[in-house]
Amino acid sequence: MSKRTLAIFAAIGATVIYGLNHTIAKGVMPDHVAPFGFIMLRVIGASILFWIISFFGPKETIEKKDYGRMLICALFGMGINMLSFFKGLQLSTPINSAVLITTTPIIVLLLSALLIKEKISNRKVFGIFIGLIGAVSLILFGAEIRQDAPNIPIGNALFIVNAFSYGLYLILVKKLIEKYHLFTCMKWLFTIGIFVCLPMGYQELLEIEWTNLPLEALWGIAFVVVGTTFCTYLFNVFALTQLKASTVSAFVYLQPIIGILFAVLTGKDNLTTLKIFGAAMVLVGVYLASRKPSSIPKS
Repeated sequence: MSKRTLAIFAAIGATVIYGLNHTIAKGVMPDHVAPFGFIMLRVIGASILFWIISFFGPKETIEKKDYGRMLICALFGMGINMLSFFKGLQLSTPINSAVLITTTPIIVLLLSALLIKEKISNRKVFGIFIGLIGAVSLILFGAEIRQDAPNIPIGNALFIVNAFSYGLYLILVKKLIEKYHLFTCMKWLFTIGIFVCLPMGYQELLEIEWTNLPLEALWGIAFVVVGTTFCTYLFNVFALTQLKASTVSAFVYLQPIIGILFAVLTGKDNLTTLKIFGAAMVLVGVYLASRKPSSIPKS
């Protein structure tokens, strides 16, 4: 099996885990673990796991000129990205998070145009506009009343912040992955991530009552730390060694299907007309913005 094929399977695996995470993580918050405390568990746990497996990789030293990029990648990939997503998940619903995360490819496209001067066609501009309508409709008009979703519009807005942050991370981390082994990158990014998230998550981390956590909550925490954090970041970084950032981000299209099915089947969320409309607009917009133009045969 070629490395490119393995990279595709890795990206699919990460997407499946992310799709399940929308519901599993929501089930733990906020009754058992507050969102920012959860992020501290994620970055600390993943950091330990990446340091362990790094002993099986090459011994590398990060060059001083790359410290700045490391810090920025950790800020957006392990800090703002995670903090905004989990806080948004506490305030909103699993289906909304699964839908709005699909704005990531659009954001990657926009950032690529700004940072690496990639041209955007009229079709892509139209796709971005359509996707924006879907996202804004969920943010502004998604104010259903649910006990487990106290502020859905704010939560949905935080999902957009998450998508922007993660999209920027995918673009910026590409150069580090091309230069250093993925174990080296991940162990240092998550180690830096601990200090990035510490001011926001320290107090909530201390508030976790470990002796009172039910088995279901412990299982959910383990899934998020090992699966959603360690495995997905490992899989996506490996995928970036063989695929473009825009290609890796495109696998996010599968998340609404997985996330919605799992949320509905487990009874953790339900479909509404607004969610269906918003999801359709976002997915159509993402498709138009990301589809490659058909080649015109030469006469």
